[in-house]
Amino acid sequence: MALKAGIVGLPNVGKSTLFNAITQAGAESANYPFCTIDPNVGVVEVPDERLDKLTELVVPNRTVPTAFEFVDIAGLVRGASKGEGLGNKFLAHIREVDAIVHVVRCFEDENITHVDGKINPISDIQTINLELILADLDSVEKRIERSRKNMKSGNKQYAQEVEVLERVKEALYNDMPARSVELSDDEKLIVRDLHLLTLKPVLYAANVSEDGVADADSNPFVQQVKEFAAAENAEVVPISAKVEAEIAELEGDDKAMFLEELGLEASGLDRLINAAYRLLGLYTYFTAGVQEVRAWTIRKGTKAPGAAGVIHTDFERGFIRAEVVSYDDLLAAGSMNVVKERGQLRLEGKEYVVQDGDIMHFRFNV
Repeated sequence: MALKAGIVGLPNVGKSTLFNAITQAGAESANYPFCTIDPNVGVVEVPDERLDKLTELVVPNRTVPTAFEFVDIAGLVRGASKGEGLGNKFLAHIREVDAIVHVVRCFEDENITHVDGKINPISDIQTINLELILADLDSVEKRIERSRKNMKSGNKQYAQEVEVLERVKEALYNDMPARSVELSDDEKLIVRDLHLLTLKPVLYAANVSEDGVADADSNPFVQQVKEFAAAENAEVVPISAKVEAEIAELEGDDKAMFLEELGLEASGLDRLINAAYRLLGLYTYFTAGVQEVRAWTIRKGTKAPGAAGVIHTDFERGFIRAEVVSYDDLLAAGSMNVVKERGQLRLEGKEYVVQDGDIMHFRFNV
């Protein structure tokens, strides 16, 4: 499944620098507003130690990791919801992503201009949040007006729409995102059709200086972002775009040594992807054979036929059963033959909910 995270933020907070570093896609980056006009898309491999271990165990002809798309979206300024700057482009592009990675500048550098002339991460966050809220408010008010007119037909569906949308409208008027409103599954279907920007889950990337990456948690700007994010149950990943650019040029032992010198266990990319997976409720399952060992991305709660459908729609349509073994069981056994001897290979049907790390083989008939 193709998943996209949109990298957003005010101009000159480090969005394109970060994008270049984590995708090595060469998106233009310069020290002036609106450098990014059309969104650049970069596909990154999702690092997973389990995939490496399976490759060592199976020794396949090829190994295919799962992937994640990062979209670098144009910088936004006040008034974007009314078309200021590149507002219309920004809002259109952000509607197409699954989650938002909000890059916030958490470093001082007189050589890099700030659109507001000062470093204030909370003000930066609120500027973007307000523009998204205003855009959503416009969409909600238009739908409420239309639903009220349709209520005259006597269809109770429209009365329910108005009730739900009024609650969302109230939250937006109070500068709260639509995702802050508690909704039932049925109510979520009503709101989903509006494709509201503030319904999208948000992950804050606190961009720190190269010198401050090791002790980012003590950075007062990062602390401010964390306090703000905690109020909306969002996660913050401190990251240095400059450091990531250096890491992107290294491989293997050189990369490990560099991270160790910085006092980091994982690169910012690894931490960002893991946080995005948690944010979107994603799992990884594997298929493993001599021809190919491959990782597949699914949403938490996906049943076996749905997981099969990620490979090919025919697999889901003609699903019969799945042969399943957990990653831990296979790793402990050392081979599939031992797994079978131990009785750890299970046959699961259509109602089986796939678990993170499952290794699966699908039986189907079309």
